[in-house]
Amino acid sequence: MNRCRGIACSDIKSGLTIAFSRIKPPTNCRRCPEAARFLSRSHATAAKPATGSDTGQKPRLRAIDLAQKVQQEKSKPPPAAEEPPLSGQQKRVMELKRFSLQLQNVHPNVLAKHLHKSVLYQDKDVVVINKPYGVPVRDDSGATSISSVLPVLSKMMEGMKVKYESQLLPCLRLEKETTGAFLLARSEKVVEHILDLHRNNQVQRKYWVITVGVPVPSEGVIDIPIIEREVTGPRPHYKMALSPLFRMNDAGDGVTKVRAHRQAHAAVTKYRVLDSSSGCSLVELQAFTVGKHQMRVHMALALMCPILGDHKYSHSSKLAPQKLPERVLGKLGLEQSKIRNLPLHVHARQLTLPGTNRADISVSCPLPKYFTQTLSRLHLSLPDKKDY
Repeated sequence: MNRCRGIACSDIKSGLTIAFSRIKPPTNCRRCPEAARFLSRSHATAAKPATGSDTGQKPRLRAIDLAQKVQQEKSKPPPAAEEPPLSGQQKRVMELKRFSLQLQNVHPNVLAKHLHKSVLYQDKDVVVINKPYGVPVRDDSGATSISSVLPVLSKMMEGMKVKYESQLLPCLRLEKETTGAFLLARSEKVVEHILDLHRNNQVQRKYWVITVGVPVPSEGVIDIPIIEREVTGPRPHYKMALSPLFRMNDAGDGVTKVRAHRQAHAAVTKYRVLDSSSGCSLVELQAFTVGKHQMRVHMALALMCPILGDHKYSHSSKLAPQKLPERVLGKLGLEQSKIRNLPLHVHARQLTLPGTNRADISVSCPLPKYFTQTLSRLHLSLPDKKDY
């Protein structure tokens, strides 16, 4: 209370804020309430740092704070590099891959419905369907295959009327990556009959393939046995190889017959170039024997024109994606790093077999979408119907 006595009320408005800021403002001043209020305001004002003063600036970072900040920056994951947009062909390749995987993992009824829609021909003895890409005929691993859904397909074709004698059996096999006409029989007796016809070359199957390179000559017959051999290296594996019966003589002006390998299989393939452009060809193949990967081996190793998308036989001594010339990559709109998803371009185009009581049965199968798109990009033309 004595502090207020030495201060005149007239001095309160004189602006001596500094003097009063050093004095603790009284909490209760009965004789001079106005001075008490002014002292309180002055103390509060003096407690705030002045604008632009040293106390108003941001405090400097301590060394430990700076180290923690650097450590946090380092621990952040690097920003993901933006991948270039996929071309139209790359998108189609990925769509085909997803579609084939979906068909192998769907419920059997779904695959059966798809096959039911793709029936090309049927009578009381046989049925011909359009086999989709990437679906195996048989699969022992438990994945959905064509054989596993044939009982369901048989019932669908009978109008869901259950008949105990109703069945469908695969006759002539097709590889997993091959599309096109696939023959089914309605009984074991028909299966045996068709196999006999096939052994006597009375069943004609023509395939269309797209090759990397142009076969020379443009038409001919390849008669070279094939054999399965082990390929050593970082990734040991087995693949089919040529086992020729002749070799060049020492003088280099003729051939010498060699003894046939006991494990070799006879393999005869007829081929005919239908069109060629951009360093690629549309070739018609006809196999007269049944050998594992016969046509693929003959095209890649005998004619040196591997089938487009054949990642197994494009390299004779290793497993690697097919290496395509820059010109072909440009036409397809693909990059070499994405080529592993390119599908095998083998299509069972035509199936002909003698009928039981009437004229021969001849079924032509339309090309899959990815096949026709590749033909368009490579500027390969389809032959006239009278030529095949």
